[in-house]
Amino acid sequence: MRTQTGVSASVCLVELHAGLIDSQCLLGAHAEITSVITLCRFDVTHRDRETGGEMKSCRAAGLILLVALLLGFLYWNQSRAAADVFPVSHEFHLEAEHLQYKQPSILQGRNDVVTVTPWLAPVVWEGSFDPVLLDGIYRPKNISITATVFAVGKYIMFLKDFLETAEQHFFVGFNVHVYVFTDQPKEVPRVQMAAGRKLTVRSVLDSQRWQEISARRMELIQTLIEERHRNIMDYIFCLDVDSRFHGRWGTESLGRLVAVIHPGYYKDPRSSFPYERRPVSRAYVAPGEGDFYYCGGAFGGLLQEVHLLARTCHRNFKEDARNNIEAAWQEESHLNRYMWVNKPSKVLSPEYLWQDFKPRNPEVHIVRFSGVVKNYAKIRPNV
Repeated sequence: MRTQTGVSASVCLVELHAGLIDSQCLLGAHAEITSVITLCRFDVTHRDRETGGEMKSCRAAGLILLVALLLGFLYWNQSRAAADVFPVSHEFHLEAEHLQYKQPSILQGRNDVVTVTPWLAPVVWEGSFDPVLLDGIYRPKNISITATVFAVGKYIMFLKDFLETAEQHFFVGFNVHVYVFTDQPKEVPRVQMAAGRKLTVRSVLDSQRWQEISARRMELIQTLIEERHRNIMDYIFCLDVDSRFHGRWGTESLGRLVAVIHPGYYKDPRSSFPYERRPVSRAYVAPGEGDFYYCGGAFGGLLQEVHLLARTCHRNFKEDARNNIEAAWQEESHLNRYMWVNKPSKVLSPEYLWQDFKPRNPEVHIVRFSGVVKNYAKIRPNV
C-alpha cells in the first residue's frame, strides 16, 4: 500500500540504511504508517469483533515501524548536521611542530607601512612574514592552487611570458593547475612545467568589445569551479595575462578571501577612487564608503569563497545589463563593491600587482607581479 505522497515506508527504511534518506521520504513514511494502523484497526474491528489478537499484532507492527521511523529521523538529522560542518580551513589550523625559524618579535618589523586593516586582516608586505615558516606549515598539507588567466584576442601575445615567469615564482614547489581561457588554443605556447604543475586550455569566444571580455571572466570562473573543483580546501587565484612575475608569490598570499590593493590609488583618499558612483548600478559605492581600491587583475582565496564572489558579481553584472547599465570598470567595479561589503580576510600590498610604467615607491621593497607596458590601441578591439 502507498500513500498519496507515493513514498513507501519499506522503501524509505531501505533508503535509510543506504544513507539516502530525505525529509520527504520520512514524512511520507510517517503518513503511510499512520494510515496502515488506521486501516488495520478498521479492518480488524469489522472482521473479528470477538478476538483482539489480530488487532494487537497490527498495532504492535505499527508501533515498531514508528519507532524505526523516529530513530531514522534522528540519524538523518544528525548526519545532515554533520555534513554541514566544513573541515577546518588551512587558514585557521596552522601546525608548525619541529620547524626551525627566526624568533618573531612584536617590537621590530615594518614601521613605514600598515600591516593590518581596521577589521584585523593582514596586509602583506615584504618583511611582514617568514617564507620558510609559512612554506613549512603549508607543504605537508598537500594543498593545490588553481590559477586562471584569460588570453583572448591579441592578449595571447602576453601568455608565454606570464607562464614562464609563473614557473619561476608562483607557488614554487606546490601543486599548481593553470587554466588558460583563450579563443586561440593552437597558439598557446609550450612551456616546460615542473612536477606537480599542469596547464589546461579552455576555449572561449572572442568579442568586439574588451569590456565584454572583461565582464565574462566572472561567469567563466564560476563555471570552472562548479564543473572542476569541489574540494573546499583548495585555493584559486584569478590573474591578468598582460602581467609577469618578478619575485616570490607563495603561501603568504593564502587566505579565505584575498584582495590586492591597486598600485595607482593606495596613497589617495577614497573620494578619488574610481568606484561606480551611479546609484542605479549594482556596483554602486556611495561617497564616504569603501576601504581600499582593489585590482580586478588579481584576487583569490578558497574555492568556495571565490565561487560566491564570482557568482554574485556575475549576477549583479547581468542585472545591470538588463537595466542598460555598464559599471565604470566592469568586473573590477563589481569586485570592489563585493569586497567592501564582504571584507577580505587577507589584503596583498601593491607588491602583488605593480605597474611597469611607474617607478617603484620607497615602501615597495620588491615587485612580485606587475602589469607590463602596452599600447591599448593595438591590443584591444575597441578603446
